[in-house]
Amino acid sequence: MQITVNSSLGDRSFHLEEDVYTRLQQYLARLDKEFADETGAAEIINDIECRMADLFAMRLNPYKQVITVQDLEQVIAILGSPEAINSGTAVGTAVGRTSGNKFSFSSSRRFYRDYDHRLFGGVCSGIAAYFSWPPLVFRILFVALLFAGGFGLALYLVLWIVLPEAKTSAQKLEMRGEPVTIANIKGIVKNEYQTVRQRMKL
Repeated sequence: MQITVNSSLGDRSFHLEEDVYTRLQQYLARLDKEFADETGAAEIINDIECRMADLFAMRLNPYKQVITVQDLEQVIAILGSPEAINSGTAVGTAVGRTSGNKFSFSSSRRFYRDYDHRLFGGVCSGIAAYFSWPPLVFRILFVALLFAGGFGLALYLVLWIVLPEAKTSAQKLEMRGEPVTIANIKGIVKNEYQTVRQRMKL
């Protein structure tokens, strides 16, 4: 009988095979080592753990409640190796999807509100990020709809309520259709810290 361990990851609780728990702790220790001297190291690692938790949850269903070694290997293949980041090696892949016994990868976009580049609620900037268009295009469109019977305001408010805000690094990458890898999460966090520093200098 396979021994399982109950472990917390990204504020979620999972049942892991014993080997998975050991290898996961080793992987997280490697993350701590690689990012020890990085600005925003705690935030980077927290975002990576949250992304791992999302990927673990995707592999569970009512008939499968334990994370296996194969699950862990697939998740690590998606996120990439911590050591490969500083070596310049290409790391990670896009969001993984299982198909039979094969494991394929494909990127995915999701709608979010882009609060970092908002004028009001981040609706236009979020839609613009999804389609890779300038936010000004959608702002002009909503203003035009506003003067065309007020439909633009109603639509904007509905989207403000319905669309979630892109808070984590993973969500910001998904919003732009970029692979959620360790390297990209690191890039998002570092850019945010640089933006904050620039604003403090103004």
